[in-house]
Amino acid sequence: MKEKSQLTMLKMEIQTRYDGLSKRLKQVAQYILDNSDSVVFDTVATIAEKANVPPSTLIRFAAEFGFSGFNEMKQIFRENLMEKTTNYTERLQLSHKINQVEGSESPENILAIFAHANGQALQQLANSTENEQIYAAVKILKEANNIFIVGLKRSFSVACYLNYALHHLDCRSFLINGLGGMFDEQLNQVKAGDVLVSISFSPYANETLNITQTTAKKGIKQIAITDSQISPLLAFSDVSFVVKEAQVLGFRSQCVTMSLVQTLAITLGLEKEKDKE
Repeated sequence: MKEKSQLTMLKMEIQTRYDGLSKRLKQVAQYILDNSDSVVFDTVATIAEKANVPPSTLIRFAAEFGFSGFNEMKQIFRENLMEKTTNYTERLQLSHKINQVEGSESPENILAIFAHANGQALQQLANSTENEQIYAAVKILKEANNIFIVGLKRSFSVACYLNYALHHLDCRSFLINGLGGMFDEQLNQVKAGDVLVSISFSPYANETLNITQTTAKKGIKQIAITDSQISPLLAFSDVSFVVKEAQVLGFRSQCVTMSLVQTLAITLGLEKEKDKE
């Protein structure tokens, strides 16, 4: 089964709402649905000309689907094109074509760009995350009999770190990783009183989605860490965190997500210490 990316879900929403759009918004919708890849490279003016609408219509179209501007919507198309380009050499070439930024390929510049982008992303995490969210998630973790963590593909390293940190806090923590094809067997270990921490980013791993759906049917509490307000993980979560990672030359950082799980682990440790007093 093909994983659903943010672009796939956006296209589905556009198709679902198509009949209710105005004439000009329908023209934009049709052009976008039929020309996903060219949207990445064309300017707003070019797209407007090809769709036979004023540029302001593109801005209205983006706002209609919850974006602050059309360039923010374009980012989803760009990320999707990068995801389809699995060869890293081709991905770098594609990113250079999109960005057309001279001199950005030197190691010094790449490091500087990553450091700057991660700094901004971390500040956004700090500004957008409320104490109540952290404490709500920590309360669920502290009261759980067992903590099960699922994070596959690019999320796997974060899931492993969280599992490592929880073990050092004397928590009963387990990775659901499907080792040996045993997803079902691992999932069967999740019982009432346990909690599932799911970590997944677009394109969302089908195994992660299946696990969140199955545990939701069992009434298991869930904490979701994901990248979009329309992420399918949010439908099953009791507490959720939407994080925006920095992305440079087609490569997405994990700095923000790792900082978030470290914050959860440290706060949990502090809360457990309070209980001993």
